[in-house]
Amino acid sequence: MVFQTRKGRAYWRCFRCALIFMDSEHLPDRQTERGVYEKHQNHLGHAGYVNFLRRILDPALVYLHPGMRGLDYGCGPGPTLSQLLEFHGISCENYDPLFFPSCPAGPFDFIFATECFEHFHRPMEQLQHLSLLLKPGGWLFVMTQLWDESINFTDWYYKCDPTHVSFYHRQTITYLCREYGLRLIEEQQQRVLLLRKR
Repeated sequence: MVFQTRKGRAYWRCFRCALIFMDSEHLPDRQTERGVYEKHQNHLGHAGYVNFLRRILDPALVYLHPGMRGLDYGCGPGPTLSQLLEFHGISCENYDPLFFPSCPAGPFDFIFATECFEHFHRPMEQLQHLSLLLKPGGWLFVMTQLWDESINFTDWYYKCDPTHVSFYHRQTITYLCREYGLRLIEEQQQRVLLLRKR
């Protein structure tokens, strides 16, 4: 299924898993993505951003403890989660394809993917990579805004960011769990997903 929004960008919807993803002709290039990300005030000194991260950090901390090894996947230009976790004695490395392009080798006890799923140009490839980085019994903490049938996609604020190109439904999450051996343990506010690898 293909449809367009007011800005003329074309999107496809998968009939099998309900993922909505931008047509490859309209995907932003790396320079455009970098320009958008560098305008973000995402760093430890920005109280609003830290409070935003608390939405996923606080529920995740219930399952974490010192001695675990973690990864912030898609940390952006100013890694913040890893610093917040350090305050709790928990080690977390950083990876971002634009700003920290050398991905540490797994396996990891936990991975945070905070506001990065929506940036995936090839979601299934990148999700398989995430799964391979995670050890059995490991945690995948995801923050991304899910879509549902009540949303008017044409006017939806979340897709107005030109770097947001993939949008997930609960049906998508169910499919990903089945494909990659994950279990959804908690969902909060239609945005925070706590998953565990079988």
